[in-house]
Amino acid sequence: MSELVPPHGNKDLKPLALEDDALTTELEKAKSLPKITCSSREFGDVIMLGIGGFTPLDGFMTKLDWQSVCGNMTTSNGTFWPIPITLSTDDEDIKEEEVALVNSNTDEIIATMFVTEKYTIDKEYECEMVYKTTEMEHPGVVMVMEQGKYNLGGPIKVLSDGGYPEKYGDLYMTPTETRDYFKDKGWSTIAAFQTRNPMHMSHEYLVNIALETCDGVMIHSTLGELKPGDIPAEVRSEAISTLIDNYFVENTVFQSGYPLDMRYAGPREALLHALFRQNYGCSHLIVGRDHAGIGDYYGPFDAHNIFDEIGGALLTQPLKLDWSFWCYKCADITSMDICPHSNEDRLLLSGSKLRYLLSENLEVPENFSRVEVLTILRKYYASIKKDEKVNVELKGHSAR
Repeated sequence: MSELVPPHGNKDLKPLALEDDALTTELEKAKSLPKITCSSREFGDVIMLGIGGFTPLDGFMTKLDWQSVCGNMTTSNGTFWPIPITLSTDDEDIKEEEVALVNSNTDEIIATMFVTEKYTIDKEYECEMVYKTTEMEHPGVVMVMEQGKYNLGGPIKVLSDGGYPEKYGDLYMTPTETRDYFKDKGWSTIAAFQTRNPMHMSHEYLVNIALETCDGVMIHSTLGELKPGDIPAEVRSEAISTLIDNYFVENTVFQSGYPLDMRYAGPREALLHALFRQNYGCSHLIVGRDHAGIGDYYGPFDAHNIFDEIGGALLTQPLKLDWSFWCYKCADITSMDICPHSNEDRLLLSGSKLRYLLSENLEVPENFSRVEVLTILRKYYASIKKDEKVNVELKGHSAR
């Protein structure tokens, strides 16, 4: 049996979470340390570092690492990394010392950190390099611009699982667990399908294409914070499970979740998605149209092109797939590469369009989504009050 793809930049996974007596001792010590409150994004990064999803990092980046990642997509020691992993604070008194990191929502101590450097950054420079914009309408830009005055760099010891196993049960899997799952299945080629949405028929089509060349597909949903209007993870998971049970060959597709917030960084986030999927044991990442994008900030296939620019920096490779849709003349789900017909013959599918139709209780066109999935989603939208619904901006989508 062929081996799984190795972790990124390291022979083995590098989880930073402590266990047993070491965990108990560190938690007790952490109570007396200066406290740094983590944002939602930083909290997800801590948990990802804890489970080895960010192998080979040993903590939050120093200024030299930050600068190198922004400018060259490598850390200061030459390890490929596309997006800065940083921690910030407004605390003027923090110096080179040991601190405790605290979840802003629960006040739980989630890690300790030895601060090796306290530094300032040019936030606009980071936004320009990573997000290709400084506009505050971009949620990733907001994350950066609302960071504290200082960044703190240094190694961490993770003391929490973030509550993910308790909240999500078997849906939440660590890189160690997914690798064990793949080995038990006898899989060596696995494609990850990134999603923050329930899957419609276009997504189903992309997964089936991946199954033509891979042993299996892992539908990998973000369990972190999303933007307003996105569908909660619990509802999304139920809809995906229904799709897997009814429309994929048994034992070829499964779903799991990971603890990060979306950054909506388009091409650079596509690279990060491939990088940490390598740590999860995936040999491929499905990269479709406008992967991890938002609005019109990125070209539809910028995420395809950026993989060509980095050469062999990642072992996990992209499965570059074109925009898929229902064609009335072909009478099937197809793609730009195959279908010869015009836009007037096509039902263009998107997660944002589906959310809009459901939130407004409008008819969903036939061939857009499976009936079983729509039943689950309509039940969710019926359960939320009209004044809680968020308008979904539609750009560049059409329907018939």
